[in-house]
Amino acid sequence: MEPWKTLNRRSVLDAGRFLTVEMHAVQLPDGQVIDDWPWVITPDYVNVVAVTEAGEFLVFRQTKYAVDGLTLAPVGGYLEPGEPPLLAARRELLEETGYEASDWTTLGEYVVDGNRGAGTAHLFLARNARRVAERDADDLEEQELLLLSRAEVEQALCDGEFKVLGWASAVALALLRLDE
Repeated sequence: MEPWKTLNRRSVLDAGRFLTVEMHAVQLPDGQVIDDWPWVITPDYVNVVAVTEAGEFLVFRQTKYAVDGLTLAPVGGYLEPGEPPLLAARRELLEETGYEASDWTTLGEYVVDGNRGAGTAHLFLARNARRVAERDADDLEEQELLLLSRAEVEQALCDGEFKVLGWASAVALALLRLDE
């Protein structure tokens, strides 16, 4: 199988750091050209499933603009320009929770939308987390930091309480990795 080729691109929306939309002209392997293929550019981000030294999972109960009602969420945030994903994950864990972890495992890098781009998710499992500082989060949403048992996290995942696909995926992958 051959990849699609980008013949040219033009910006149709520049909303600053968090969103750019382009139209690409792409050529399919059979030679067909599609002149207006929408492409979404958003920053890459990290999600961290953090487990304390006592085996408790650090998760947030919070609101998100696109989510109906409350949702559970792992630690997460955007990478700064040029920032390596693991450094961003460590930074976000400390800022959002006041915890540091000694054992880090990558859970993979995933394109958010296979046809439209929308950035890359870098997922991590952080084990042996311990509190070392006060939270210093600048999130716009209200958040409540929870310490949940593994059974509570598994039940919440099964019940759809992690209402964002990337978050549910990160938690599921972390649970699988913990079983290895």
